[in-house]
This record gives sequence, C-alpha cells and structure tokens, in this order.
Amino acid sequence: MNSRQDQLNAFDRLLTIMDELREQCPWDKKQTMETLRHLTIEETYELGDAILDNDLEEVKKELGDVLLHIVFYSKIGSETKDFDIADVCNEICEKLISRHPHIYGDVEVNNEDDVKRNWENLKLKEGKKSVLEGVPRSLPALVKANRIQEKVAGVGFDWEQPEQVWEKVQEELSEFQDEIKAGNQEAMESEFGDVMFSMVNYARFLNINPENALERTNKKFTKRFQYLEEKAKSLNKNLKDMTLAEMDVFWDEAKQL
Repeated sequence: MNSRQDQLNAFDRLLTIMDELREQCPWDKKQTMETLRHLTIEETYELGDAILDNDLEEVKKELGDVLLHIVFYSKIGSETKDFDIADVCNEICEKLISRHPHIYGDVEVNNEDDVKRNWENLKLKEGKKSVLEGVPRSLPALVKANRIQEKVAGVGFDWEQPEQVWEKVQEELSEFQDEIKAGNQEAMESEFGDVMFSMVNYARFLNINPENALERTNKKFTKRFQYLEEKAKSLNKNLKDMTLAEMDVFWDEAKQL
C-alpha cells in the first residue's frame, strides 16, 4: 500500500489536474453544480453495482469517479468563494470528532447500538428538529424506508424482538388480503406499502440490507432470463411462441448454473 505521503501527493495531483481542466477544457469550464448533479448520482449507482459484484478493480475506478465529483464541486465552491476542498475536509473532520465522544472525549459506550444512539442524540443537540431530517427526500423508496427505520431505532423507537416484527408483517399481509378481497385499489396500494415497510423492518432485524437483497435478486433473475433467451435463440424460437412449460425447462437449467 502507498505511504501517507504518497497518498497526499496523489490527492495534490488530482487537485492540480482539476485546476487545469477547469481553466482549459471547454466542457469542464461549463459545468455547474446543477449540471453535475445527475452525473454524480449515476456514478454513485455505478459504485454500488461494483460493490455488489465484488469487483474490487471496478470499485477502485468508481471511487475515483466519485472523488473527482467531490473535487469538482469543491473547485466550483472555491470560485464563488463559498468553500474549497480544505473546508470540505475540515468540516467532516470536525463532525466526526464531535460525533465520536467515545473516541475523542470521555463518553463510554458498550456496543455499536450505543454509538448509533449517541450519534442521533448529538445531531438533535446540534439543532436538528427531527432525527428524520437527515433522510434525503429524493432517496429511492426502499432505501428511504430502511434509513427511516434505522434513524428512529437510533433513539429507541423500535421493536424489542424479531418475532414481534414478524407478527407485524403477518398482520399487514392479512390487512392487504382483506383489501384485495374488497377490491379497493387505493386501499390495496396503501396496505401493500405497509407490507413492504414492515418487511424492510424485519430485514433490518435480521441484518439484511433490503436494497442489496433485492438488487441481487434482480441480477439473478436477469441472468437466468438472458440464459432463457439465448437458449430460445439457439433453437430459432421466439419466446412469444413458446409455452410456459417449454420456457420452464430452460429456466430450471439456468437455476443450476
């Protein structure tokens, strides 16, 4: 691994390149925080894909792309004299120190849960009106549900045992079934949301990240379906012309891969 000095030199090199690109490159000169925003979101998702694929070489590359965006925003902030990369680094350093009094102070903790509770309580002392303020409005619903539950659990609003959460899941499923029988579309959607929310909560108690779990299933389904398509193509068949029984044969084969 690189020495701390090598790491600092590499970061300085990136800052220098960013300065040069902002001054000389027509595309880089035109960018604003608003034009970069959607690209940053895309890069973050690409990093997430690489992590789920456990492709460490790709993780390294995608981390570089994300870091570039952080440096880019900081460069723009320095041009308007609002902040620069040093301000960004110092801000997060100060936050980390203040949020870890068990490391940089005299607070004692027994486990990870104590750390999480202290973190949320400290945020409230800093002026946050709600523990849920830190949950971005634009997060995908599944990720947001998980973060909401983690946040409120951090201040003690939580179930005590996984069995209690599973009972809640069953209760919500029963209510969902009742609305299906009643045929009330709006109520069905509401109850389906409750089912998903309770399942996310149960996943949390089992130490399962619901977003990762669902994405792995998406990838698994995609891989199997593409195998099915390839098999059909090799037989000069169109999927639309195949029976479900015929497709199931190849689907079962795909499951063995």
